[in-house]
Amino acid sequence: MAAGMHCLVSGRVQGVSFRAATRTLACSLGLVGWVRNLPDGRVEVRADGPPDALRRLRRWLHTGPPGARVHAVECVPATDAVTCADFRVC
Repeated sequence: MAAGMHCLVSGRVQGVSFRAATRTLACSLGLVGWVRNLPDGRVEVRADGPPDALRRLRRWLHTGPPGARVHAVECVPATDAVTCADFRVC
C-alpha cells in the first residue's frame, strides 16, 4: 500500500547537495515525488511510496548529507497523489 508525505526541512540545507542526496536516497528506496529549495532557506520534500521507505527517508532527513546541519523536520501525511513517475529535483 502506497502512502505519501510532505516535509519541510530547515537549517543549513541549501548549498550542501541536500536535494541531490535526497533524490539519490528516494530513488534507491523506490519512492516517487520531488524535492526543491524554498526562498526562505528551507527544503521541501514531497514523496509517495511504501510506508517503510517513507519512514527511512524521513529519518534520513533529520541528518541529511555531509555538510548539512538540520535544525528541524516537519512532516505531515499527504493526501494528494504525486504526478511524477520518478523522483525529481525541482
